[in-house]
Order: sequence, then structure tokens, then C-alpha cells
Amino acid sequence: MAKKNTKEDYYLASQWVLMGRKLKKHKLAKLSIIILLILYLGAFFGNFLAPYSLDDMDGLYKDADPTQIHLFHEGKFVGPFVYKIEKVRDFKTFTVTIQENTSEYYKIRLFAKGSSYKFLGFIPCDIHLFGVTEGSNGSPATAKVMLFGGDYYGKDIFSRVLLGSQVSLTIPFASAFISLFLGIAIGAVSGYFGGVLDMIIQRIIEVIGAVPQIPLWMALSASIPPGISTIKMYFYMTLVLSFINWTGMARIVRGKFLSLKNEDYVMAARLAGVSTWKIIWKHLVPGFMSYLIVSVTLGIPGSIVGETSMSYLGLGIKSPATSWGVLLQEASTTTQVALHPNKLIPIIFVTITVLAFNFLGDGLRDAADPYK
Repeated sequence: MAKKNTKEDYYLASQWVLMGRKLKKHKLAKLSIIILLILYLGAFFGNFLAPYSLDDMDGLYKDADPTQIHLFHEGKFVGPFVYKIEKVRDFKTFTVTIQENTSEYYKIRLFAKGSSYKFLGFIPCDIHLFGVTEGSNGSPATAKVMLFGGDYYGKDIFSRVLLGSQVSLTIPFASAFISLFLGIAIGAVSGYFGGVLDMIIQRIIEVIGAVPQIPLWMALSASIPPGISTIKMYFYMTLVLSFINWTGMARIVRGKFLSLKNEDYVMAARLAGVSTWKIIWKHLVPGFMSYLIVSVTLGIPGSIVGETSMSYLGLGIKSPATSWGVLLQEASTTTQVALHPNKLIPIIFVTITVLAFNFLGDGLRDAADPYK
């Protein structure tokens, strides 16, 4: 009896339920969902998780290596703490080295007070997940904890990676859904109506696709007014990436419409007097929506690389605002990489994110395939 119910559940289940069941069996897809969830939660709560803001800088920590976290001071366990660093000049070799001053330690506390920010965008707050408190002798907290080290301006790279993810993870996501809407709308018109309109749209797509991406990014970025705010730059970059990425989606939708528009259920809807746009959005698009979602998921990594590349080339977000591309731009010289390899840490996050979206897309593609 149990087998009969199982078969009935299978044949009566919707396409989305069947996709969910198949996706649960895809180990890499499940791991990718967990990784992406962690990354997006980190971006959402970035101001709380980051110990410092983008305005916090200290010349003493310029190009500093990752901070060493200690547990024992003079042989006594005191919990996680850091020492203050200081510059020591060698007058024989005329070199400057960074050393720890072990005369006093600064404990690392959870939920420590720090720079002010707006939690969730509107709640004033100054509590961070962790931070450095006053010294063991009661002196003010002059030491810092920089898990990934410091950049050229003495800013915390770990904080900049977290805060930069708010740009690098959301711009591609927003542009992907704008591209999805544009691709469905334009591809539906091209495939459903055909004729001269289809020819014009396809020639436009071919022209856009024929232009190499980097010159196209440069041309579109040149149209962005100089000196605009970070929010406006965010908006413009979303539009730029959307303008580039909608063409592939439109081609997919056009092909689906060409194969489905003469099906019996579409002809029945026409004879019943259903309007054209209702046929498109209610009868045709839902028939392959799962395939479109898979295409969007596989297209997001390209948008992430696009945003990172634009910022890296100086065509997108610029300092003092930050993104993963801006961080990589600051480590673009071989000298910087050789002397401070910790500045390449942002590329690890870009790689992990792109791989996670690719594995998730592969899992969704397998789940959406009715023959698997």
C-alpha cells in the first residue's frame, strides 16, 4: 500500500515538487546552497559582522599582514587577544620593520562597540560581532584585529570584503532578474509574432553579441556621468550588466515560443478568445519557467565576473566605496602581490561564489530535465 501511495504522490506532484526532490539528491548543489546562504547572510549583516567601517583607517596598519591572535600572555591563558604593533627603525640597514609590543595585550570581545552604522539600513547601531577592548593596563584600545591584514590606506581587508560583498553579490543578482524580464518580454514578442519584428530584434541581438564585452563595458561606462554617488553608480552598473546579458535569454525564449506557439492548447486558447498577452504570460511562459530559472542561475556567475572585472578596470564602483573588484584592483601590480599576497584574498571569495552558482545551476538543470 505504501508503494502505491508513493507512486500516486509521484504522478500527482507538480513540476516544482519533482525538481525539489531531484535537487535534494544532488550533493554539490546542496553544498552550494549552503555556501551561497552563508555568503548572502554575510553580505546582509555585513555592517554588524565587520569590525570596522570603510572610513576606519590607521597608517600604522598600512599593508599590514593578518593580525596574530594569541591566547597566552607570559605563560598565562587570558583568552583571545592581540598585541599592539609598532614600527622599529634599524639605523644600520635603514629599514623599517613591524613588531609586536608585548608589554600590554588587548582582549578580543564579542559584541563590542565600534564605529556607528545603520543596522538593516535604518536602525542606528554601534555594536559589532567582535572587536578589541581596552588594554590590560586600562589604556584605550589602540590595537586592531585585522583577520586578512590591512590595505594600502590602513583599512581592514576583512571588513572591506564583507562590505564589498553587498555590492558584488547583489548587483549581479539584480541585473540577472532584470535580464530575465527583458529576455522574456523581448524574446516572447520575437518568437510569438515573428515576421519583420522578429528579424529586427534578432539583428539587434546579433549586433550586441558581436561586440567584445570589455569594449562594450567601456562604451557603456563612458555614458555614466562622472562624480555620481555610490547608490547611483550601483543603479547604473545594474543597468549596464542587464543591457549586456538579456540577449542570450531572449534567444532562449524565442526558440521556446517558436516550438510551442502552434501547440493544441495554445490554439484552443486563441479560439476561446484569450488575449495575446494572456496567452504569452499565462500559457506559454509557465511551461518552461523552470528552464529559465536554471538559465538565470547559470548566468549569475557571468554577471559576478562582469561586475568584478568592471570595478577592477576602474569602470564601475570606485574607492572609497568598495567591492571585490575594487579590492582586486588595489592588488593589480606584481609588487603588491609579491610583498602582500593577503591582498589576493578577495579572489578566493569570487571563485567560491562563481563555483557555487555553477554547481547550483548544474543541479537545477539536472533536476529540470524530465529524462533524468
